[in-house]
Amino acid sequence: MTMQVIVNRSALVEVLNMASAIAASRTPRELLKCVRLTTVDGSLLVGATDLEVALRAEVRQVEVKAPGALLVPADKLMQIARESADETLTIESDDLACHIRGSDSHFEIYGHDPKEFPPVPDLEGGPDVEVDAVVLASLIERTLFAVAKENTRYAINGVLWETKAKRLSLVATDGRRLAAANGPVLRAAAGDQQMIVPAKTMQVLQRILPHVPEASPAGIRFSTNQVIIRAGLFVVSSPLVEGQFPKYEDVIPKDTDKKITLPTEEFHSAVRRAALLASDQSKGVRLAFDSGVLVLSSRTPEQGEATVSMRLDYEGEALQIGFNPAFLADALRVVSGPTVVLELKEANRPGVLKVGSDFLYVIMPVSL
Repeated sequence: MTMQVIVNRSALVEVLNMASAIAASRTPRELLKCVRLTTVDGSLLVGATDLEVALRAEVRQVEVKAPGALLVPADKLMQIARESADETLTIESDDLACHIRGSDSHFEIYGHDPKEFPPVPDLEGGPDVEVDAVVLASLIERTLFAVAKENTRYAINGVLWETKAKRLSLVATDGRRLAAANGPVLRAAAGDQQMIVPAKTMQVLQRILPHVPEASPAGIRFSTNQVIIRAGLFVVSSPLVEGQFPKYEDVIPKDTDKKITLPTEEFHSAVRRAALLASDQSKGVRLAFDSGVLVLSSRTPEQGEATVSMRLDYEGEALQIGFNPAFLADALRVVSGPTVVLELKEANRPGVLKVGSDFLYVIMPVSL
């Protein structure tokens, strides 16, 4: 036996849950279906990559009996660890085989040479930017949903990260809507920075950040073509998206003259209910603003129509505008706070949904 560790099973399962989501299950390259287990300074490091995004996670609830490294299929190791009821598992290497022992069980799974696994970077030295992990998680939640899903629109298949004036801004768009959120940074060692982080990398961050202790900083290192982020015991790295992100500030309306304050939950509920009879063709809900009232309506000729009314503090001129209800609901689902402000100009101009000064959402109108 060249490597032997006794590891807390729950801690291992938590890490393998995230690592196995990265390990590429459909690739013809068997190495990329694996996780690399390595002992370093009394800890167990778990590494996974699909060559687009890499994860390095540290498990500290472990007793290292003999140092070493293993490269084993992620899905099998995950299944074995998850189904066990033991508090700890003993993991041993025997040449390229991995032995997992519990109180009443023994599994042997065949692996590969760990030296053949692609490198999984660590964040060495100081980060360029530090931001509270909770703040970063909130920024991701409020922008990632708006990323373009079409692979042909390469530069907007990621999220723009921008540091400026001790603030970190994240911006995402698919051409029909744009979400922008910003929050304070704890420390910035470099000047203003801008990069486009792939959506898949953002999804990995979204999964790991809830497992980072509160008040923990996330350290971010930028380079010409790579980003490395350390948060708690996790390090995520990936290449950056090439290309030029659209000049998003140019599409944010500056001439809106109608500002309507809406109760978040009531507005969200009204949008969801009015959408129930929106037609598949228009995918739109009409918002009719008049003195003191908002009426949301939709209609499908073959099925029927829906009308939802809500009182509001609005004394401006009457206006009717159509929006994709799914796009409205996406934003209302992730904002916090009792109220949102909807800014409008005309029925054929974009609307802007704002919450304070740290979130805005531009949404194009639809024809009804």
